Order: sequence, then structure tokens, then C-alpha cells
Amino acid sequence: MGQEVDNIAILTEEKKMTEKQSSKTAWEIVSISRHPKRPVLQDYLSGTFTNFIEFHGDRYFSDDLAMIGGFAEIGKQKVMLIGHNKGKNTNQNIERNFGMALPDGYRKALRLMKLAQRFNIPVVTIIDTPGAFPGLEAEERGQAEAIAKNLTEMASIEVPIVSVVIGEGGSGGALGIGVGDKVLMLSNAIYSVISPEGCASILWRDAKFAPDAAEALNLTANALHKHGVIDEIIEEPGEGAHSDYNAIAKSVKKAILKNLEKLNKLSVDELIKSRFEKYSGIGKFSVNK
Repeated sequence: MGQEVDNIAILTEEKKMTEKQSSKTAWEIVSISRHPKRPVLQDYLSGTFTNFIEFHGDRYFSDDLAMIGGFAEIGKQKVMLIGHNKGKNTNQNIERNFGMALPDGYRKALRLMKLAQRFNIPVVTIIDTPGAFPGLEAEERGQAEAIAKNLTEMASIEVPIVSVVIGEGGSGGALGIGVGDKVLMLSNAIYSVISPEGCASILWRDAKFAPDAAEALNLTANALHKHGVIDEIIEEPGEGAHSDYNAIAKSVKKAILKNLEKLNKLSVDELIKSRFEKYSGIGKFSVNK
């Protein structure tokens, strides 16, 4: 009886969440995901995680400030925390390249995932980027290869991986640290193969059609959850995550711990098999004859 009551409560809450989100257009959600006061990874370091010890460098070229990572604790759980590092003001964003990582950043991220595997510590990745940096130096140093290698290697990492999209999840820049066993997403975050403006420029040759592109891309949490691309939506407080930093930090912490608790019970073989089946199943469809 108690379990049935819990299930009813969960379904009721999910229905309320869906109704609340459906009242916003995709373009409105895009705007909220880019709100200048929206919490970035640095804000979660004090509200969701504790005892963060940052590691530097990719051991090849540089220490990319657009991607940071290191050991941390969430509750009593030790994790390897890796994430895109947007700034809170113009100077910080310039220093951190607006959260758009170079190949060095993705190689650093993979180095830290391998380190987590060595110590049998789960990985938590925080996704918040318009996309990987598209500049000449990034291409010269192998941007596509670095992201592709991360996708391949993350598929076989032998520890649990939980990924959380907290703001913008743009293209391969997001996927480079996004191959999680569980992918969580804030209710006003976005996750897509291209930005609405970029899509509009290609399809309509005019960025003013970005709102139409946003609808077509199915980049909202509700749409992605419906299609099985993400596993869970974390509801934001008030008008968005920027309206209550403490509340959203607690919600993210609760969601990560809940999913890690389940994943920690799986053997390595079960973990890898489940991850393979998860990503092999994305995009499947059936045709009624």
C-alpha cells in the first residue's frame, strides 16, 4: 500500500512538472538556460559538492580553464567531478573561453576519468557549454579526434558516470563529457546537436528564425525525456535556477546521490552492458505496417 502511495505521488509530481514546462515555448527555455545569473559549475562547488581538489593539465599541451575537474565529495560519496567552467562576468568568461573547451580540456577530462577508474570512484560530469571551441587552434590540435576519443573511452569506463546538464548542452562539446549511465537535466536547460541560431542559419539562411529552430530541435528537457535521450528531469525553483541557488543545489545533490546509489550496486559487466544498451537504443523507432 505504501509503495502504491509513493508511486501515485511520483506520477502526480511528474504531471505537474510536465504541465508547468509545457506552458513555456522552447525559445523561452533557451533564454532561461542562458540567463546571465544562472548558476554555473562554480556555484555548485559550494552548494552541491564539498572538498573539491582541482587537478590541472592534459599532459599534452595546456591546462584548459574552460574544463575543470578533480576529486570532490557529495554527501558521503567520493566522486571525480568534471565540468564545463563558464564564468559569472565578462572577465571570467573571457578567461574561461565562455565554457567552450579546447581539445586540451577534453583530454584533461578523459585523463581524470581514467584516474577515477583506477581508484574505483564514480564520475560526475556537469554539462554547460554552447559547444566545443571552433577556433583554428582547436582544429590544429585535433578537436574532433579528442571528442571522438572521449565518446569511445567513456563507453567502457569501469565506474558509474552520472551526467547533469545544468544550462546549455551544445553539440559535441556537450557529448564529449556526456556519455553517462544516467543523464539528468535541469528543467530549463537545453541539449541539442546545434544551437537554434546555427540551425536557423543553415535551414533558413537567417538567424531570426531561431525560435522556429528551437521548436524543431526538440532541445527541451521534456522533449528529450520523452524520446529517451535523458533519464531524469530536475525541476527548477521559481522562474528558474537563478531564482534560488540553494534550492537548485540541493535538488541536484539529491538527484545525483539517488542515481549513484543505484549504479553503485551494479557489477562492472552489468554497468558496461547497460551503458551500451542505453546508447544503442537512442534513435530507434518502429513503423506500423
